[in-house]
Amino acid sequence: QVQLVESGGGLVQTGGSLRLSCAASGRTFRSAAMAWFRQAPGKEREFVAGIGWSDTLYTIIADSVKGRFTISTDNAKNTMYMQMNRLKPEDTATYYCAARPSSLLLKGSNEYRDWGQGTQVTVSS
Repeated sequence: QVQLVESGGGLVQTGGSLRLSCAASGRTFRSAAMAWFRQAPGKEREFVAGIGWSDTLYTIIADSVKGRFTISTDNAKNTMYMQMNRLKPEDTATYYCAARPSSLLLKGSNEYRDWGQGTQVTVSS
């Protein structure tokens, strides 16, 4: 099992930036695909971005944030980051870090076993 701890959320104005961090422990980092999901009130949890591992690291970014959000890892720290730029009010949500017991990255939230507690991102207009 992987323990995940998110940080970096907050309140920001439209057009601003935030960087979320997800510190992982309890499993070899490269053996677990990891992803960011978000959930706004009254909406379903949606995939935002993630990393998987084959011969090398690969990433998938949702179309809704492509060009504004980037995802990266620091393997030495077992930490995944998501840099969020040009934030919009519609990005307001609780953001969750998740890991699954496979290096294959998938977009369905039900594919993930381990979840962090979530961090709130609020973008004011």
